[in-house]
Amino acid sequence: MSESSVVLLGVLAALSWGGGDFCGGLAARRTDVYSVVLVAEVAGALLLGGLALLYREAWPALPSLWWASAGGLVGAVGLLALYRALAAGHMGIVAPLTAVIAGATPVVFGVATEGWPELWQLGGFVTALLAVWLLAGTGGQSLHRVEMVYTLVAGLSFGTYFILIDRATSDGTLFWKLAAARLLGALLLLAALGVMRRPFRTTRAVLPLNLLGGLLDAGGNLFFALAAVAGRLDVAAILSSLYPGTTVLLAWALLGQRLNRPQLLGVAAALAAILLIAA
Repeated sequence: MSESSVVLLGVLAALSWGGGDFCGGLAARRTDVYSVVLVAEVAGALLLGGLALLYREAWPALPSLWWASAGGLVGAVGLLALYRALAAGHMGIVAPLTAVIAGATPVVFGVATEGWPELWQLGGFVTALLAVWLLAGTGGQSLHRVEMVYTLVAGLSFGTYFILIDRATSDGTLFWKLAAARLLGALLLLAALGVMRRPFRTTRAVLPLNLLGGLLDAGGNLFFALAAVAGRLDVAAILSSLYPGTTVLLAWALLGQRLNRPQLLGVAAALAAILLIAA
């Protein structure tokens, strides 16, 4: 694929993940967060498994499934931590801060394994991370210690997920591996619910929002994996990490949360970062 395809896929991942986080964060405010993430993982696994059957994708080799499964476990931990932090109400702070950590992790890994990117791409990386930070638009708010811990865990987990899924999908086959990652995440959550003797709880009112969040999150996984296969891991990860822009804009459009000046600058910086990386 061309470099423009990598950029397009990375942006689509950001749009899809941002929408998924918005839906998941709202659902986690209304019911048990473990149940929300479990539904999201199962919905994503069914979608990706259905695509594997539709396209008659061959069953992948066992080593790549191990990498995908490890990514699924790490991703489930990150999603759970993120939803716990988002449910606290500081959506406009948690999502961008998580993305900065998640985006920086594979950049460091990519530089170590693939060498330095082009100078303008490096400038785009810095601009993208700045954009995500500006999108936080804290307005004087701050996170409590527990929220900060959840945010750090989520960011590091997602950054590690980027690396593991890139390793798992390096041969170009995607659907079964991503489905396995989601399924392992669901099994981890089921085990956690059993150990904690925590009942599964959801409602008809929340379920559609929860399912939509899971499908969008799975779509983000797919677009990211396609971008990573088509080009450098750090390029795919940085562009995908712009997803807080989607979350913030949805919060503005649907929840009436006002965009302050730093957030508006963040949107402009995100557009500039995309142009730099695509140059």
